[in-house]
Amino acid sequence: MTLATAKRTDTSLGPDDSTTGPGTPGTPLPRLTVIGTGYLGATHAICMAVLGYEVLGVDVDPDKIERLGSGSVPFFEPGLPELLAKALDSGRLRFTTDFAEAGAFGDVHFICVGTPQQQGSDAADLRYVDSAVSELARHLYRRTLVVGKSTVPVGTATRLTELVQRLAPAGTDVELAWNPEFLREGYAVDDTLHPDRLVFGTESAWAEERLRAAFAPVIARDTPVVVTDLKTAELVKVAANSFLATKISYINAMAEICEATGADVTGLAEALSYDDRIGGRFLKPGLGFGGGCLPKDIRAFSHRAEELGVGQAVAFLREVDAINKRRRARTVDLVRELVGGDLSGARVTALGAAFKPNSDDIRDAPALDVARTLQQAGASVTVVDPAATENARRAFPELTYGPDAMTAATGADVVVLLTEWTQFREIDPHAMGAVVTHRRIVDGRHALDPAQWRAAGWEYRALGRP
Repeated sequence: MTLATAKRTDTSLGPDDSTTGPGTPGTPLPRLTVIGTGYLGATHAICMAVLGYEVLGVDVDPDKIERLGSGSVPFFEPGLPELLAKALDSGRLRFTTDFAEAGAFGDVHFICVGTPQQQGSDAADLRYVDSAVSELARHLYRRTLVVGKSTVPVGTATRLTELVQRLAPAGTDVELAWNPEFLREGYAVDDTLHPDRLVFGTESAWAEERLRAAFAPVIARDTPVVVTDLKTAELVKVAANSFLATKISYINAMAEICEATGADVTGLAEALSYDDRIGGRFLKPGLGFGGGCLPKDIRAFSHRAEELGVGQAVAFLREVDAINKRRRARTVDLVRELVGGDLSGARVTALGAAFKPNSDDIRDAPALDVARTLQQAGASVTVVDPAATENARRAFPELTYGPDAMTAATGADVVVLLTEWTQFREIDPHAMGAVVTHRRIVDGRHALDPAQWRAAGWEYRALGRP
């Protein structure tokens, strides 16, 4: 799922979208299955059902299936619980662990399982994709379309086409297409219902027709559709994430220069943003990117390029990754400087655990990386987050967790803002100043007004600012 700022805030449906189906009158709607009901799959299944499709969500985890079937979304995503209730009430959405049922039910099968980074390697772990496709294929007895949405190395779709046609009883009547996802955590509903574009990687006119039928209400909103080949469709997602990661790391590299020269990276970024060739989006300095997509995607892209013999073409992505990681270490340095050079015994309040606001995702979260590093250096760290506390507590029980920002900041020597939740951006510096021991703050996200905090007696520090 890509990181981005919101392009719109309206996640409502059009007046007819929840009642009328796609296609021409008398044409039956394709029935959809969604294999994998994690963040991507659950969102896709729920939104498609609300748009008027009959949808069957499939997962090997019975607990996840039970929760979704009872109306509970197993992760934090604004707007999705309400749509799940609507979809279940409509009768168009069901969940199962039975792949045989899925094979019999679906006309178009979406593969939405995870592709994490391999343990001990930069390569993508394709076990879950291979397993999902293999298990589904064994139950495909008629002409149908299997559509990959997971982020995979280029060339995976060609290999999976051979796999599914070899295992499926219907053989070559089963076709495979690729439809990469571009969800931003915190805006996934909007990105599903109102995407910037749809990309269809297909090998036949029939596959394209099936995909258009499966997205008809979305296409009817004049959403651009890019129809291309399988390999290009696979590359679109990793190319997009690599570009975004590069832009983020570029401005953070400029922050390093600003720190060495006494310049102000925020003024630099503002000046650059007025150049139409550059633009201001993603040109925000700070702690850098994390989550389950950008870090592992750029590493897997580099790994695959090296396998193909063109590693030099994307060698810069190694430095993009390195710059991003250095921002975490530099944030720790700022905290250390504020307490006089020694973190031993320092009481630090970490505002944020999720990798970004409006999410409970802690995968490769810069916030928790900084909190753990501070703790390992001898600081006493209390973490607070509006949505990700329980996930963080399960993963890092050695840290202390507070119920809210004011409680967590009581007695603090330093407060460090690590995730730019609205609740943290709106903190009254005078009110927080009344509970801390020392008014020192590190703004790891450039989310606060330095003048306001300094006027309230705080020593304010931020990456790339004097």
